Amino acid sequence: MPGERGGGAPRRRQALDVRAAGERVEALIDELGALADPAARARAEELVRSLVGLYGAGLERIMDIVVGAEAAEVLRGLTGDELVSGLLVLHDLHPLGTEERVRAALSELHPALGPREGGVELLGVDPGGVVRLRLSGGSHGCASSRATVAGAVERAVLRAAPEVTRLEVEAPAEPEPPLLQIQRRPPDSRPLPEEAAR
Repeated sequence: MPGERGGGAPRRRQALDVRAAGERVEALIDELGALADPAARARAEELVRSLVGLYGAGLERIMDIVVGAEAAEVLRGLTGDELVSGLLVLHDLHPLGTEERVRAALSELHPALGPREGGVELLGVDPGGVVRLRLSGGSHGCASSRATVAGAVERAVLRAAPEVTRLEVEAPAEPEPPLLQIQRRPPDSRPLPEEAAR
């Protein structure tokens, strides 16, 4: 039967909003911490730790097999999937670091921005997960256009690197107005108005 192990096309699963699912898990863990019964709280927390450990060990084994088999295409497929990539980050198994994933996301976004909107420069990623970026060129001083670009950049970065805690985006420097040079008038052979009247 299609979609089952051993043959046929893989079954399509419903799309999962990774960020929303992560926030829901965090909320449930917070609720577990608020349980009045210390024994029930300890058992629930142990269950969560055991499940996370099991999934993490399974993912680690998958990554070892894929990397060991030099299955570059499979590895690209796994790391390119938002859900799988997020799990690899969660378990510190992602083969690419935060900065590399942010750079790749910005590179993919660049053609969509087009020459009119300018570019985005990665200034750095600090150990606390803060990504510093600079917008360059484009938008010609239009605040709404800059906000649109900044929003697209933020979505792309957070999709590629969900562990990022904050984005700091520097606006492009306003261009200097052109220098207007005033020079003496070149000598003119035409007579001055007084001389013409004579």
